[in-house]
Amino acid sequence: MSFQLTPEQIAAYHRNGYLVVKNFCSKQETDKLYSTALQDKAMQNNALDLNDQTGKKTKLSLWFTPGNDVFGYLTRSEKMVNSVAQLLDSDSPVCHFHSKLMQKEPKVGGAWEWHQDYGYWYKNQFMFPDQMMSVMVALTAANKENGCLQVIKGSHKLGRVNHGFAGEQVGADMVMVNNALKTMELVYSELEAGDALFFHSNILHRSEANLSDRPRWSVISCYCSQSNIAYNETSTSWKEPVHIVPDEAILQWKAESLSQADFLKKENDPALKETGWEKEVTVQ
Repeated sequence: MSFQLTPEQIAAYHRNGYLVVKNFCSKQETDKLYSTALQDKAMQNNALDLNDQTGKKTKLSLWFTPGNDVFGYLTRSEKMVNSVAQLLDSDSPVCHFHSKLMQKEPKVGGAWEWHQDYGYWYKNQFMFPDQMMSVMVALTAANKENGCLQVIKGSHKLGRVNHGFAGEQVGADMVMVNNALKTMELVYSELEAGDALFFHSNILHRSEANLSDRPRWSVISCYCSQSNIAYNETSTSWKEPVHIVPDEAILQWKAESLSQADFLKKENDPALKETGWEKEVTVQ
């Protein structure tokens, strides 16, 4: 039987706005994903440098359509799509908005301000934040020392918080963030390689710079329901139901290079060039 979340896990997600699933990917799956991330030239050639307010950088590679590469197989895997379907507030098919490889290198990986993903995706005019979520799979251990994700437990229930510029980044209104921190619990989402973090599009989250000697790499896939129309989004994967593959595809199927993936490119998007592209990319 395919992987299924328990009723208790589903209830915890809706109550807290996030859910950690330990060992979501096996060591063999995680090793294959991480080695591909390190070795696939297309992934590295399409990485974008994103600066924090101190000049530290995080590399991010973002693509839209999940393909027949190992990351596409993870994004389209039965265990992933079924879990997302259990958590989204919709009966319509699950669609993939985009995925990204987050690369926080030792000593230089940058911090990111408090934000909600829907604080960005609202500008794409997706209508229903409850029908959007992200899944982070840790490719290396994530802890306080190397800048793991921090979440404010239950903050998805605040609804969308106003976002504005915070230095070179777009961040959430800090008055609301500080009020939320007085009211709700701050949680450091420490993960081992292979663990997955499912989180609501309106959960407030941030991460510190990686000042450790160890990298923090993760892959994040963002999903929406097909009924959640985006009226201001030029990519098209968000409205196509995910073509599900069996879980064993990650290890057993032949994987293509990501060279054919539709990566986000700064130079190919006039809107990004004109408005400050790094301010509009959702980062974790």
